[in-house]
Amino acid sequence: MTTAAVSSAHHPTARLRAAGAALASLGGMALAVQGRVNGQLGHQIHDGVLAALISFSVGSVLLLAALPILPAARAGVGRLRESLRQGALRPWQLLGGTCGAFLVTTQGLTVSILGVAVFTVAVVAGQVVSSLPVDRAGLGPGGPQPITLPRALGALLAVAAVIVSVADHGVVTDPGGLWLAALPAVAGLGLAWQTAVNGQVRQAAGNVVVPTVVNFLMGTSALVIAAVVDVLIRGLPDSMPTQWWLYTGGTMGIVAILTAVTAVRVTGVLLLGMSSVAGQLTGALLLDVFLPTTGSDLSVMSVVGIGMTMVAVGIAAIRVRGR
Repeated sequence: MTTAAVSSAHHPTARLRAAGAALASLGGMALAVQGRVNGQLGHQIHDGVLAALISFSVGSVLLLAALPILPAARAGVGRLRESLRQGALRPWQLLGGTCGAFLVTTQGLTVSILGVAVFTVAVVAGQVVSSLPVDRAGLGPGGPQPITLPRALGALLAVAAVIVSVADHGVVTDPGGLWLAALPAVAGLGLAWQTAVNGQVRQAAGNVVVPTVVNFLMGTSALVIAAVVDVLIRGLPDSMPTQWWLYTGGTMGIVAILTAVTAVRVTGVLLLGMSSVAGQLTGALLLDVFLPTTGSDLSVMSVVGIGMTMVAVGIAAIRVRGR
């Protein structure tokens, strides 16, 4: 590798950073598409739990098929096993995928009613709020981080954005429908913890594929148990839809992870996260404009909520310098 290439890798140009940010935004859009796909699948089979299991199972099969041909990932599995044996990593830190399983389940239950835009706003708001105590407790590999004024203000604005977004959906005035927005918000609360423990798994394995595989396997295991209970109570769907694209939710999750892994080398974590959120919100807006679902037509208040959420994430990302 030439000296110029090494310098470019460690000090990416503005053009490379912009390209990385654009790639991360595409990954965020993939997450928005995943929400629509899983929401439609859950709506058609009238079962959000089975829809989530199908999505996670597809992703797990694809990742397990790819693992044998990735030597670095196989070596990472060995390092992860050794970290668990020595106690450097605790077994509960492998359970981040259960939060992802709950998120995908809420997609199947609420997206067809709330729309992708409102769903995404609720998830992002929950994630911003929960990142405060998660960082303060030092659950991630970076150690404890203080709760700063910008992050606290960003969290409050994110909560306000959810209230504004659902104002036209009868959720605020109808207490019986409050769970529709509460479910994705609670799922967002778990995302910060999931990200933190995933960082610990990645640090132990020294590889980005390993925590992805662990997440999908843990999520699939949790969903198998939930699906068994669900089927015993409700029974199996009468029939499964024939549209092939309804079974691509798991691949969208993998696409989002791969784009993040590729982009982070030139963007850094902060710009990556901001770009991904922007992609999620933009993708959600485009889906609800051009491919609206029944009862989820995009409203002015939803657009305002998206704008407020982007501002909230920007404020929360402000880094306060000091001792």
